[in-house]
Amino acid sequence: MSSQRATAFVPGHVTAFFSAHRDDDPTVAGSRGAGVTLTDGVTVRVSAADDGDTVADAAAAGETTIDGEVGSIGAVDDVLAELDATAADVAVETDLPIGAGFGVSGAAALGAALAANDAFDRGRSENELVRVAHAAEVDRGTGLGDVVAQARGGVPVRLEPGAPGVGELDGVPASARVEYVTFGELSTEEVLGGDTDALSAAGEDALDRLRADPRLPTLMDAARGFAGEADLLVPEVAEAIDAVDAAGGEAAMAMLGRTVFALGTGLSDAGYDPEACRIDAAGARLVDD
Repeated sequence: MSSQRATAFVPGHVTAFFSAHRDDDPTVAGSRGAGVTLTDGVTVRVSAADDGDTVADAAAAGETTIDGEVGSIGAVDDVLAELDATAADVAVETDLPIGAGFGVSGAAALGAALAANDAFDRGRSENELVRVAHAAEVDRGTGLGDVVAQARGGVPVRLEPGAPGVGELDGVPASARVEYVTFGELSTEEVLGGDTDALSAAGEDALDRLRADPRLPTLMDAARGFAGEADLLVPEVAEAIDAVDAAGGEAAMAMLGRTVFALGTGLSDAGYDPEACRIDAAGARLVDD
């Protein structure tokens, strides 16, 4: 019996560095790398229409809103189709900037999977739902590793690419305050759709460094090196990172966005007016509405 409605919370995720790994099978494709999940995230509410939890009723598509405005997120549409839940109304709410390196698309897809599974009583396991959301995100070209990282929480280290059952995860055992400032969007599709050989080589080097010394300062240092080697730094981001360094803090660029994130009070100390949150300890989960 369907509960008819459910709500999920998925943490935001800033990628510090990564290497891209292609495959015709989207559950095998993905990225290796590391990042930080955030207590600032995405809330997804799924409501089933009356008697709308059967495959036959799925033809009557529901409505998706993003922060109250009618819209669409391709990966969410694909998740609902895979779960035979296209008759759902989906409300995606977030305070995070969209398209700025916080994994909002992946979070929306994973949140939709968790909430639709519960609302429509689909009986899928967590790993199955992560696999569905990861495949949708990869197919749409909007991300390669956010979903598996957001499912785990903490400071995820993606040792091998792919969805659960294929990929392999570890983590840096740490907690911290995180500050961030966003200067605008950066097209994930454009970067991932281009030549990623140099980017991936830099990402592999950064991952080797972190695996040899799995601590937050190493992650931040490796992230700064990666952004330069991958030729992804933009002037305003580089300026903010230098300002934080001059103030005695640690900051790096969020992949992929014109966003700087720092540990502790790094951006505040450098004279910026950042948003602040913490590393999310729990990962994606269902929550009470």
